[in-house]
Amino acid sequence: MTLLVAALSVKAENAQYQDINYTVDDNHLTAEVTLNPKASGELLIPETIVVGQHTYTVTAVGDKAFKGCKNLTTIVLPRTIERVYRSAFDGTGIMLNKANWAEGCLWIDSILIATDKTIKPRFVVPEGTRLIAAGAFQGNKTIVRVELPTCISRIDHETFRDCKNLQKVVIPTSITAIGEDAFTGSGIYNNEKKWKKGALIIDDCLIATNNDLPAKYIFKNKIPIRLIAERAFANRKNLKSVTIPATVAAIPSAAFLNCEALTDVIIPNTVKSVGNFAFYGCSLLKNARLPQELEQLGAGAFYGCVNLKEQVLSDKIEVLKPATFYTCRGLRNITLPAHLRRLDDGVFAGCSNLEAIELPRTLVHLGDQAFAGCAALRKVVIPSGINSLPKRVFQGCTRLYRIDLPDGLYAIGDEALDGCLALEKINIPLSTFRIGVRAFRNCLQLRGIVLVDHIHMIEQEAFIECKMLEEVTLPASVKRLQSGAFAHCINLQKVVLNDSLRYIEDGAFSNCRSLREVQWNDSLKSIGAEAFLDCKYLRTPVLAPAVSVGKNAFKGCR
Repeated sequence: MTLLVAALSVKAENAQYQDINYTVDDNHLTAEVTLNPKASGELLIPETIVVGQHTYTVTAVGDKAFKGCKNLTTIVLPRTIERVYRSAFDGTGIMLNKANWAEGCLWIDSILIATDKTIKPRFVVPEGTRLIAAGAFQGNKTIVRVELPTCISRIDHETFRDCKNLQKVVIPTSITAIGEDAFTGSGIYNNEKKWKKGALIIDDCLIATNNDLPAKYIFKNKIPIRLIAERAFANRKNLKSVTIPATVAAIPSAAFLNCEALTDVIIPNTVKSVGNFAFYGCSLLKNARLPQELEQLGAGAFYGCVNLKEQVLSDKIEVLKPATFYTCRGLRNITLPAHLRRLDDGVFAGCSNLEAIELPRTLVHLGDQAFAGCAALRKVVIPSGINSLPKRVFQGCTRLYRIDLPDGLYAIGDEALDGCLALEKINIPLSTFRIGVRAFRNCLQLRGIVLVDHIHMIEQEAFIECKMLEEVTLPASVKRLQSGAFAHCINLQKVVLNDSLRYIEDGAFSNCRSLREVQWNDSLKSIGAEAFLDCKYLRTPVLAPAVSVGKNAFKGCR
């Protein structure tokens, strides 16, 4: 669940720019206006913001961003905005001021934000409208018919939800995406005559399905279906197979979410994108061959598809997004796209039967936990474009016996190789600066390791429980050995301290019960509590009076 939350957040972080709050997405360099409960007066939202060393394009005004800001009177939205939530302006001075309304509509910079009961029952959204906010018509009981313009490309989520008297919406061919629950509870949705064999179709767009849907669903509409709405098949427990028509260009987000009986999906070559969590939780899915023309594969697309046995990825895919194949335990081999540049967080985490992976030379980003829990993985070569092993990237890869690191690697991240029980040897590049917290914890077979002179940081418990380590020479660049760094290395016999080492922190070598020899230096300033606890073969050293020695530092030694 922690990984899922991380995947959904897509590296979003809070930021402030010119007194306005945003969340920024480092992967796509985009920003969304977030909660600003004290906003007032006149606001100008810029096209871009600068946070740290990055420039982000402002693309959205988020849910409830300015809700309740009664003193907010004016706002200017940039042309870069792609999504706005109606709820962002609920209770604001902008919405409460009737002078901002025209014919039952609230407009901000050619964006239709909200409607009220004074709207015409038969309403034509004017050409020139660049966006309709999510929920803009929600709950409006006046409208009966809405005609959408050709200048917009998306019907956002909940746009017409609970419009009880709505009987007709004219959807132009310019619409390429329909959000979840866009029509739920509307007059169209509630009209049983509009449903055919468990499917609600409006102007060649599949809006939703219900439990009357056949177990084997093949599109046989007189007018070919060109568009499937988000979550259109979600939670259809009886659905076993689907054939997507060749007129469809995209499988949207969560389209088949939690279709627990789904085993087969035939996807035509016309499909260019598969959305986020498209097949999430389809635990029986075995066959869903992706087309070779596919350009985008969403985050968590096959999350929890534990019976998916194989997959061929298009060479047009350059990014594998977070948790794409999370816990696909049936996967044994997969060929990555030749031009792949990014493997994001948790892409193959929990693929416990994945035996081999060849990372392409074009790869420049490897995400946290990308291969965590891949217990069958045996060998990995990290390409030269990767400059850091990220957090928990190979955690729990219990059969991984070899990993080749590239020249130029500057850090081995926290818990990067934690629990790699079969890892016997690793060559650390000369460029490596940092070995992270518990980076090699519980690498039970690790016998040989050379700590190069450029390493400055060996962090807490970096090699804890590396039970086969026999000798360690600390590089001259290490001035502080952090707590528990080599604790419980029960076969460690010899340690050579460098002349630069000043501090040995708490428990650094505790329970190294085979330790017999330490080559001490004259530069030590302190030895932490329990630093050599229960090193029973080690003779207590004669130290200079200026050296601070912590409680029980040598308890259990000779």
